[in-house]
Amino acid sequence: MVYASQRDRRPGRIRALLVGGLCLMGLIGLSQVNGQVTPKTKGTTKEIPAKGPTGKANPNARPNTLKLTITSPGNDVPEMSKVINEKLEASWTANKITPSVYSDDYEFIRRASLDIIGRSARPDEIRAYLKDPVDKRRSMLIERLLKHDDYPRHWANMWSNWLLTRSGDFGKGEYHDKMTVWLEDEFAQNKPYHEITTKLFTATGSNVKDVTDKDNKVVTKLNGATNFLLAHLGEPIPAAKQKEEGQFEMVPLTSRITRVFLGTQVQCAQCHAHPFFAALKQESFWGINAFLRQIRRDGVVMRRPRMGALPNLTLRDDESANPEATVYFDQRNGKVVYMSAEFLASAGKERGPRLDPSKKGLARREELAKHVTEHEMFTKAFVNRMWGLFYGRGFVNPVDDFNDNNAPSHPELLNELADRFKHYNYDIKKLIRWMTHSNAYHLSYVANKTNDKVEHETQFSRMIMKSFTPEQLFESLMVATQGDKSMTPAEKKKLRAEWLNRLITNFGDDEGNEVNFNGTIVQALLMMNGKNINDAITSTKGTVATAMATNKTDAAMINELYLAALNRPPRPAELKGVKDLRPLGAIKDTPKAMYEDLFWALLNSNEFLLNH
Repeated sequence: MVYASQRDRRPGRIRALLVGGLCLMGLIGLSQVNGQVTPKTKGTTKEIPAKGPTGKANPNARPNTLKLTITSPGNDVPEMSKVINEKLEASWTANKITPSVYSDDYEFIRRASLDIIGRSARPDEIRAYLKDPVDKRRSMLIERLLKHDDYPRHWANMWSNWLLTRSGDFGKGEYHDKMTVWLEDEFAQNKPYHEITTKLFTATGSNVKDVTDKDNKVVTKLNGATNFLLAHLGEPIPAAKQKEEGQFEMVPLTSRITRVFLGTQVQCAQCHAHPFFAALKQESFWGINAFLRQIRRDGVVMRRPRMGALPNLTLRDDESANPEATVYFDQRNGKVVYMSAEFLASAGKERGPRLDPSKKGLARREELAKHVTEHEMFTKAFVNRMWGLFYGRGFVNPVDDFNDNNAPSHPELLNELADRFKHYNYDIKKLIRWMTHSNAYHLSYVANKTNDKVEHETQFSRMIMKSFTPEQLFESLMVATQGDKSMTPAEKKKLRAEWLNRLITNFGDDEGNEVNFNGTIVQALLMMNGKNINDAITSTKGTVATAMATNKTDAAMINELYLAALNRPPRPAELKGVKDLRPLGAIKDTPKAMYEDLFWALLNSNEFLLNH
């Protein structure tokens, strides 16, 4: 079906179906269970034995032991990776689970590259990695990735989507871009997480550009961080009531703050007590909401303008609005009550900290930022979110829904990581080092009979496979094909925007939450069989052309294409199979065309499309 729509393909391209089938032999076997990608334990995913039938060592086996000498700076990495190891190993023993064997070096560099810098590895990066000492190479790789220029870009993209969602005027375009640029600078400097959070809560200024007066003097500075608050102001309050209640009702912002930074879906208590969290009442929602009612936006958002740039907006505080820091809300019995600004109560306490109503303007947002960053859920929510990214699911899953019926799978480990993250001044790179140096992060995705059920995923005794984000897919394709070599930065940016627009569901719910992107393989394949990818594969500056200029044998060429696409060399059976299939098109196709077919098939394989 895909081929029928590609009129520009040569007849020989049909042969890629056969090549693709060969490439998938012995690779990832998948099953879909409750939306989660899980490995099968039969057929194609049986573990490769350490020794072959002759008793000789099998070069394609995954290791049963892990030699890992930590080269990262500081004593915290061995300390905290040991904590993770001991807590998980104790749980495996208690649940009679044998962890999967370890991933090989090729699997590891691809996994770590995708997780830390948001793209697959380049062949030259793989070769450099394999030259490092065996026991130190994984730790050395982690340090290189944390220092890589792609590190802040990747995390800025991730956080822009979490903060702004992918929907509405702020979900893409210039507003989203300015947020990303601001975040990239914060991550490049490795700013502490609580400082980044405080800046987001207290941002003032212009969201697109500096505002100047008639003498060209800057009167309002650009601050990309303002886009977070501006994106979630909600419905405007009638003009006659704005003096008393504020300019906007701030319902989406109240929800977004608690969901992203506290892992708590307090929006479920907006109209009634939270159904699954006894501590959250209606007062919990509206008490936080009251902190936000002096925020003011200057400028009008144009709903999806057809022409021209999005309008510049400014964010400031109106100290004359909502002077008492109170809000009115309806109870289910129809009674209208009011609530003064009050933050969530800590565990074991009936009331949370209250705002002194004499505090005006920015001071109210500063107070809110203080309460958020000092709350016990602040560090737990962040650690849980990060754990979910690196291990395929959080201790609490979904990662932003802590409640009485959704307890952490490993509460002691979560608490320990959260406490130490705070102790080490909310250093994000330190947390990444702890997780990526733990034994569990190095495990294979291949299950065994003791950990092959969905319920075993909470034990982290094997790596859970993860779908690419749209951004990871685009960047990995650019890396694999070298498709951006012939592009200007502006051309790449334009192509990236087109890709994301087509891959991402462009609508959300009434709270501005994106519809989950599940990395649909069919959708991705339709994208990958378009003209852009075909052009990248056949480009005179692309991977196939450059590889042919430096590799003189079939084996070397095939090896290079596997490294570029899958970040590993071909297995002996794959190498033989590809060579056996080549004569099928020898009459009509050139060697370059046949290598392009192979490369195209590799990029369309499920092994390429999943982080495993």
